Amino acid sequence: MNFAQNLIIAEIGSVHDGSFGNALRLIEAAAASGAHVVKFQTHVAEAETLIDAPAPAYFKAEPRLAYFKRTSFSVEQWKSLAAKSKECGVLFLSSPFALEAVDILEEVNVSAYKIPSGEITNLPLLRKVAQTNKPVLLSSGMSTWKELELAVNEFRGNKSICVMQCTSAYPCPPDKVGLNNLAEIARRFPGVTVGYSDHTLGTAAGIAAATLGATVIEKHFTFSKMMYGSDAKHSMEPSQFKDFCESVTEAWIMRSSPTDKDQLTQNEMGDMKNTFQKSIVLSLPLNEGHILTEKDLAFKKPGDGISSALWLEVVGRKLKRSIAADKKITWDDLV
Repeated sequence: MNFAQNLIIAEIGSVHDGSFGNALRLIEAAAASGAHVVKFQTHVAEAETLIDAPAPAYFKAEPRLAYFKRTSFSVEQWKSLAAKSKECGVLFLSSPFALEAVDILEEVNVSAYKIPSGEITNLPLLRKVAQTNKPVLLSSGMSTWKELELAVNEFRGNKSICVMQCTSAYPCPPDKVGLNNLAEIARRFPGVTVGYSDHTLGTAAGIAAATLGATVIEKHFTFSKMMYGSDAKHSMEPSQFKDFCESVTEAWIMRSSPTDKDQLTQNEMGDMKNTFQKSIVLSLPLNEGHILTEKDLAFKKPGDGISSALWLEVVGRKLKRSIAADKKITWDDLV
């Protein structure tokens, strides 16, 4: 997986709510909506959480242990989801939340790893992932710069690293997006790819991140915001996700397509210039020998005569011949 190429990740996570059928259909829907990558979460409940671990404020409907057990898949199901992703032409990713989850994903032969922001300080997990020598994406949402630095150092020997700006708020308000950190990530960690994991409800943040240099954009994906679970109401539905992908792709095209202002104007805007710009004409009929003043001049479309920008070079010149009103003058008309 090459993070330097532009990639849009559909974060499916656990929005399937434990339904293998929903997970398959979500892959199909994400691919049809323009995603390049689908990302899940691989949970091994007893290995990652205590029975009395608190639930996040945005989803308290179930105890964490029970939720993770209920929504987890078998190794064979994970293999089927990876195969389905390949069939649909998208890359398959999943985030491990325990050492045992890495074992599962290695058996599935996942091509890269996404480290969720809550695991950034779980250095034993990071070291085990690093030992696979596979590309890795690091979500920075819950980490300080020092914690993120320690995490990046764990992967310095890996083929490819992408550090993703993220704010772990659900939903994330515009003033907490932190687009300034995209440049700061690039400055602090030379050689890494910069990405953005978007927890806002709209499209603006992801598009802005693309224009600022993020080459990997992640967005939560769901069939419907009405689905049960922790992430659905903060996710994009297929039609909105499709529009989002198209807009982000256009932003990448704009960023990677510099233009020469003079060349573009002269070579591609010539007809437009002639149509909309102004030429110098006479405001009244004048006879041969007349010395032109400002009052003698008018400025009218089209712009294929002497440009109105050169009016001061015309004032004070003498007419070689008589010219009618509203006639474009030429340099040959002037002494």
